[in-house]
Amino acid sequence: MSFANTAYNTIFKRNSVFVTTTFLGAFAFGMGFDLAVTSFWDRWNRGKQWKDIRHRYIQEE
Repeated sequence: MSFANTAYNTIFKRNSVFVTTTFLGAFAFGMGFDLAVTSFWDRWNRGKQWKDIRHRYIQEE
């Protein structure tokens, strides 16, 4: 019961803190999900993307 009281008093008691916590949590989740999906996509398509084959077509001077 102590955890429930602590959570209520710190997050849910004031609407401004609740909304701020919700927005920050959604923002952090969005960034983390985007990084995870991008990492998975890069590993899944390794060798097929422009960043992997660029050196074949572009000559550095």
